[in-house]
Parts: sequence; structure tokens; C-alpha cells
Amino acid sequence: MAIITASLLEALRTGFKKTFEDAYASMKATTFYTDVSTIVPSTTASETYGWLGDFPDLREWVGDRVVKDMKESGYQIVNKEWESTVGVKRPQIEDDNLGIYTPMVQSMGHSAARHPDILIAELIKNGNANVCYDGQYFFDTDHPVYPNHDSTGTAATVSNYDVPGTDPGITWYLLDTSRPLKPFIFQERKRPEFEAKTDPRTSDAVFTSNQFQYGVYARHNVGYGFWQCAYASRQVLNSDNLDAAMQAMMEFTADGGRPLGIMPNLLVVPPALRSAANKTVEVMLGDGGASNPNYKAVEVRVIPWLAG
Repeated sequence: MAIITASLLEALRTGFKKTFEDAYASMKATTFYTDVSTIVPSTTASETYGWLGDFPDLREWVGDRVVKDMKESGYQIVNKEWESTVGVKRPQIEDDNLGIYTPMVQSMGHSAARHPDILIAELIKNGNANVCYDGQYFFDTDHPVYPNHDSTGTAATVSNYDVPGTDPGITWYLLDTSRPLKPFIFQERKRPEFEAKTDPRTSDAVFTSNQFQYGVYARHNVGYGFWQCAYASRQVLNSDNLDAAMQAMMEFTADGGRPLGIMPNLLVVPPALRSAANKTVEVMLGDGGASNPNYKAVEVRVIPWLAG
């Protein structure tokens, strides 16, 4: 039987922490959110993205500089707190029976690394019901685009959401992730940290329940970047409809009519559309042996959390 001492508890904390960190690093290397999100370090309870709008292009310098006021959107992302905690009973430590807890601590590391993926997937799924910086739903049919560079005049409406009038299908998504500001924002206030509460003098759980507690704590949240870098469609996923979505994105303009140069590079689908996505862009020859014009046009990512 092991004698529970301060040094034993510290060694146990150190071992669990390393198990957590190794699992966290291994899973983070496979995550999806880093590909589609701009990672923004946060230093306060929330961040306001007033600059989300139209950044001016270069112009020939003739005379004095022409200063363009950036749009003030007031789009704010508030950091949230997240936690996961497990308890280890004193007899398990005394009996040196800790091997059963190693997979649990590894799972905590995996969950902490994958949590941003889950948040971003929910953000994508609910993009037709959540507002972005221009006051419209992120996926919407009437984003305002103005005829003048200073956002004056009567706005035209631009769509990044294609829903057929009858029998809409499963939603698929086309993204341009090549820009510094990606379609989504992951705002990180505090990286996931492994914590332990094991001191019998200060831990109520140890005194009351004979239980040592280990947990992870993080602060972060997600939000929308440029709607112009994303497109949602509930049309049948095939070559023609992919062409239509790609063309629509490439024709997006800023206020004043300047083409934005959007080049979609990622096709994101739920598991139910995996086969259709691969048939549309991963197969070199189409039906009847004809060449597939969209072969390797974009990369395919299947996201389990988009199911349902």
C-alpha cells in the first residue's frame, strides 16, 4: 500500500499533467479550427472587432495620402470559461491502482484540443441564424454591398447562401482560408491548463468525499470573420452546383465594386456528404469517362460535428 505524502501527490500531479499535455499536443496537430480560423490572442474579458469591414487597397500616391476611415462594426466576442474535472478516490492511490485513470486524463487532453473544433462546427452549422459584423446572418441572401467606397449610396444585396425553393438538401460549405483573416475567429484568452486540487488541508473534496480532483480550465470563444470568405449551399452537391458556388464567391466585391479576389479552396461537408464530395472533386473521371473539370479544385474536409 502506498503512503500518501505531499511528494507522492506532487509526483502524481506531474505525471498526470504530462499525460494531459502529450495527449493535447497529439490531438491539436489534427484539429480543423486552425485551418479555417484566425487565431486571435485575447487580453481582456471580450474583444471588439470594429475593423471588420473593408480594408483599403493600394493606390498610386499622387499628392497627399488619402485616409479612408475603416468601418466600425462593433462586432464583439466575449470570452467564456470552460472546464472538465475528474475525481480520484484515495483508495485508488493507496492501492497504486492508477493505470485506470491514465486513459481518462488522456481523454481530457483530447477533449481540450478538440473543443475549438466543436465550437467552430456549431458556428458553421448555425451561420444562417447568427449575426456577423454587417448585422446580417453570416450565411444570408441579403448582405449589403454599397456602390461607393465610403459605404454610401443604395446598397445592393449579395448572397452567400443558396437554398432551393423546394426540397433543400443537406448543407455543404465552401471556404476561402487563404487570407490572414479567415472566415472564422478563434479568440483565446487562456490556453487549457491542467489543475490539481489534492491538499487535504484546503480541499473540501478530499476532506468530505475522500477524493482528489484533477481538471482542465480554459477561456476562449469563437466568432465570425468575413462572410465573403464562406458560402453555404443546400443544393445537391455535384459539379454544376459547386461551379455556381465557386463563381459566386469569386465575383464578390467590396464597396465600390472592387473585386475581392476570393478564391475558395476548401469544401467542408458533414459525414452524410462525404461520398458526394469525393465524387465531385476527388475523382479524375466523371460519369461516362469524361474528364472532371473540378478534379482537385478544392480540398475536402469531412467534419463529424456538422452531422444532424
